[in-house]
This record gives sequence, C-alpha cells and structure tokens, in this order.
Amino acid sequence: MYANLVKAPRGRHRRTYPDDFKTQVVAACLQPGVGEDISEQLDVEPARFFVHRHIRPQYACQRCETVTAAPVPASLIDGGLAAPGLHAWILIQKYLDHLPLYRIEKISERHGAPIARSTLAQWVGQLGLALQPLVDRLSTLLKRGQVLHADETPVQQLDPGQGKTRRAYLWAYRSNELEGAAPIVVFDYQTSRSGQHARDFLQGWQGRLMVDDYGGYKELFRQGVTELAGLAHCRRKFFDLHAAHPHPVAEEALRRIAELYAIEAQARDADAAVRLALRQQEALPRLGDLHGWLCAKRRVAAVERDWPVPSITASNAGQRSCAMWKVASCPSTITPLRMPSGRFAWAGAIGSSWAPNGQASALRPSRACWPPPASMDWNPTPGCGLPWRNSRPGPTAESMSCYRWAAG
Repeated sequence: MYANLVKAPRGRHRRTYPDDFKTQVVAACLQPGVGEDISEQLDVEPARFFVHRHIRPQYACQRCETVTAAPVPASLIDGGLAAPGLHAWILIQKYLDHLPLYRIEKISERHGAPIARSTLAQWVGQLGLALQPLVDRLSTLLKRGQVLHADETPVQQLDPGQGKTRRAYLWAYRSNELEGAAPIVVFDYQTSRSGQHARDFLQGWQGRLMVDDYGGYKELFRQGVTELAGLAHCRRKFFDLHAAHPHPVAEEALRRIAELYAIEAQARDADAAVRLALRQQEALPRLGDLHGWLCAKRRVAAVERDWPVPSITASNAGQRSCAMWKVASCPSTITPLRMPSGRFAWAGAIGSSWAPNGQASALRPSRACWPPPASMDWNPTPGCGLPWRNSRPGPTAESMSCYRWAAG
C-alpha cells in the first residue's frame, strides 16, 4: 500500500515533549539522547486559489508624445482572467480526473473563488483551439515511432436538429512505451467509424500498427503498414463460448492462451531486448503450437461438422468457427513476437460536430503531459500560446510542451 510513497516529498518535523507531559525524577543523573523514533504520515495540501497582481510601470516621452508600458503577461486566452496554472488545473480536473464542469464550479465556490460553469465551458473551448499547434506537434512526434497502437470508441454527440444524440467516434493513437520516448496519446474526433479517418491521420506513416480485427484498418495494411494483432479479442470468443456451452476445444484454447499471458506477465517490466528474447524463446514456440493445433481442429471440425467452417452466423457453431478462423488464419498474431510492443476512457454527449475537435485538442496534451510530480514547482510556462496567437516572441510549441516534463 505504501510502496508508491517512496518518491513523495518529505517535510521534517522535530517533536519535543509537550509542556504538560508528566515526569518524575528518579535519580539525580543526566539522560543523554540515545536515538530517535521516526514515523511518517501521508498528508495533502488542498487546491489554493489566489490572484497574481501584475504592476506594469508606464513611461511617457514628451518629445515623442507616446506612453509605453511593460507587456501584458502572456496567456493562451488573450485578455483572459485565468492564469496558465488555472488553465492547466481545469483541464486536468475535466479530462484526467473526469470531473464535469458543474463539479469544478462547486469546487471553486468552496474555495472562495466562484467560477461560473458557462465561463469554464468557454475557457475549455478556447483552450482546445489554442492548443491545436501543440497537438499537431505531438502528432508529428507520435508518428516518428515505428510501433503504434490504435483503437476507436463511440461517443454521443448532440444533434439539436433531430432532438436526440447521434453516434460519433473518438479515435485514439498511442505510442509504443518500449521505444524509449515519453508516452503520447493523440485523440482524433470524427463523426463516423470510416477507416478513411485512420488513413488520413496516418498518411505517409509506414510502421507496425497494433489494432483489433476491425475492417476499417485493412486498407492501411494493403498500403504497406504491418499489422500487429493480439489474442485478447480471439480469447474473448473462446471465453464466451466456454461460459455458455463448455467444450473441450474452447477449454484447451483458453489454457494455451493463458500460458502465453503468463509469459507476457514475466516480461511486463523488462526492457525491449529482454522482452524480445523472452518472447522468441518462450512464447513463439507456444504460439506456433497453438496455430497448428487450431488449424488441425478446424480441419476436423469441417469434416465432422461439429464446428463448421462457413461464414459467421448467429449460431453457437458459427461463433466457434469464427474463433478458430481468427487465430488459425491470421499470421499477424505472430508478428508482435518479433517486434516488442506494449486505455483511456472518455464519454459524454458533445454539443456539435466541430466543438469536439477543440475537446480532443485539450485531451491530447492533458494525456501526454501528466501533471508534474509534487516535487516539481507548479509553474506552467507563462509564455505558452504566444507563438501561434500573435507575432510576439515566445517559446516554440515543442519547447513549452509539458511533453518535456514526461520526457524528463
């Protein structure tokens, strides 16, 4: 329970006997110190709202008849009330801690600095748009990797004209944690599940892509991207079948897959070289045996008509056939063993088809830029936003990126 507290900052408090501590002199002798007892308690400092007061001297030149002053502090929202630290806190509360804006509003009220929900919503939208250049930079860094993970999840989008919601999709792309760089997750909001969205985002990228068996990615593989597949979706088929109608073939498949999972558990904390060696030595032979065993079972099933091979149907037999086909006819299942490869839940109704792009822009940096450790000073870059907001000098999108926090 306390293992993760090793890196927490320590405050030193030296205690003495309280004044009302009862003592009794038993001998006229000195009592030198022989040591000390040390105990620790975990504590927390609540969020604290405060106001930065910026005083900018003004100077007048009688000859030029002009008045000059120091520049206004930089902000992502020009002329906005909130400082960069408050901007970061709001995005972290909303997108990492999943607090809706009405709860953030209540928190600010409780701390004596009430911020209306409408104001919070406006700030979040403006921040999403202002962070787009940083998102573009993160996308570029993401696609430098040779192995990526991709998945898509449905979200509800409000459809005012129809008086109901419609289904949209948040496409997530993640870097490979074993390539040495800090992790990046990029979210791409789209109004459909068309595979064209993945092709547009990954245009020009040639590498290895870890995905499920959704057909929207198949065109990428025909264009030169290498498909990496996992056993999780296939295992789910066998698990569901065995739970509903126990069968020795499904049970054996689950046992064999469990052996592969046990090997992955051993390699979880290993570096890329060790993980690759362990997979090739231990997992690859077992996966080859699983593939051959399933191919044999598929041929037997075709002859005996126990687990027929035709196309997927709603019947139990068709599902069993589907489970066999997924592993027995998918060479991409073996590919990850030759290349080491390593979720984010987000839901809620979105207001329009364009607003989510700003929300996704806020999601991407907030996910890649984890909140700085407590040992670091909470000091978001004051100049963030200036390079793309106006022509005044300021840091570049990469130099100000909190992605550099994660990279160390």
